[in-house]
Amino acid sequence: MTAPPDLLQLALRSLPHGPEFRFVDRLISLVPGKTGVGEYRVRGDEYYLRGHLPGEPIFPGVLLVEAGAQVAGMVAQEDPANPSLPRLKLTALRAVKIFGSAKPGETLRIEATITGRLGLMVQATASAHVRDVKVMSAELVLIGTANKPLGTQESNAAR
Repeated sequence: MTAPPDLLQLALRSLPHGPEFRFVDRLISLVPGKTGVGEYRVRGDEYYLRGHLPGEPIFPGVLLVEAGAQVAGMVAQEDPANPSLPRLKLTALRAVKIFGSAKPGETLRIEATITGRLGLMVQATASAHVRDVKVMSAELVLIGTANKPLGTQESNAAR
């Protein structure tokens, strides 16, 4: 069973990324802590498309993976059985396959499933599709960090 519309919007707002690095426009389904599906429409005016194959722009493969990580992060953040990980970051990739991409005007459907969680570590699989054609698949590891701002932890040498 998928989450109600208000939870979908709350989960989407939980993305810590600024608008220029957000690759999910809307979350269309969410089973908290388990799986989710989001969409991103490639508008064509994104700054990174200007230099990515000028004259025939395509959505970069590395950003397909990032979109999968963003959906996986939202799924993990809404897990009712585990605490939220507000500083969740992509830390490892396995079995990444790029089969294609999206062009301006096309909509990516990004799916993510949580496959494991241990403490601050979240394992997930992700895929992206254009229409019904798979363009990316990956296994991801996301890791949460302490709530201290970066650079404020004491080093061992300073203790």
